[in-house]
Amino acid sequence: MPDLLQIGGITDTMRDRLVEHFTIHKLSDVAYPGDSITHIATNGHDGVPADVMAACPNLKMVSCYGVGYAAIDTKTAADRGILVTHTPDVLNAEVASTTILLMLASFRNFLHDEAHARSGAWEDVGAPLSRSADNRRVGILGLGRIGQAIADKLEAFNSDIHYHSRNKKDVPYTYHASLTEMAKAVEVLICITPGGPSTHRIVNAEVMDALGSDGTLINVSRGSVVDEPAMVAALQDGRLGYAALDVFEAEPKIPDALKTMTNVVLLPHVGSATHETRAAMGALVVDNLIAHLTTGKVHTPVPETAHLNG
Repeated sequence: MPDLLQIGGITDTMRDRLVEHFTIHKLSDVAYPGDSITHIATNGHDGVPADVMAACPNLKMVSCYGVGYAAIDTKTAADRGILVTHTPDVLNAEVASTTILLMLASFRNFLHDEAHARSGAWEDVGAPLSRSADNRRVGILGLGRIGQAIADKLEAFNSDIHYHSRNKKDVPYTYHASLTEMAKAVEVLICITPGGPSTHRIVNAEVMDALGSDGTLINVSRGSVVDEPAMVAALQDGRLGYAALDVFEAEPKIPDALKTMTNVVLLPHVGSATHETRAAMGALVVDNLIAHLTTGKVHTPVPETAHLNG
């Protein structure tokens, strides 16, 4: 059977399917047979280290568990004729739901209210009023598949939806060619754009100042999209009102300053972390590997290597 290199963990269900088609080697093995590795199963966090890709001269395909794949050098892969896949679409609805929950938690102050009720303090004093999440002007940075799923769910809150992306789309929302100008026009800025060099710290101090002291920044994309030190400073200075974050620049490390702020909601990158979604992601990773092995084609190639698909 062909040799597959496993980078990071896989579920028992994934392994049970893979062993029927591949001999599995782990990157943690003392010596994996680089010359015979034809396929790699990895994830968006671990990716494929440059030395590993170089050590596998007969590599044909990389299957990534996750939508993001910035940790994989897709240019080198494309140059070498290596197909790279990821797992889009199966997590769109879940990430969109997490986004809405972050928005509600921030506006309605639910985490503090829950702690207030649990502590018994309600017996002495009521909880303070919060902000309504309805009828807000919401800007979406990156109106791709997940961004559209977020927009669909925002309609239930009668949101006035704006967006910034590389190109104007045929959608009934307000388009902004400038991210800063969009930030000026909205009350909530949702980041759901891919990571990578082109979006590194694209939400900078200028954008956050434009969003303003009453503005809410929500990040469910990649920590690298937001200039984290600038965000901390803006929150401390009151130039940015609120933040609700599922991702961070150096995760799992979170800046200590954020942990003490009452105007910030923090999650440990759980945007798609449900049993159902993770099972669907794992199934697609394996489906892509088996499809490539049996047909030479894959279901969900990343754009940079899509031209190699068939």
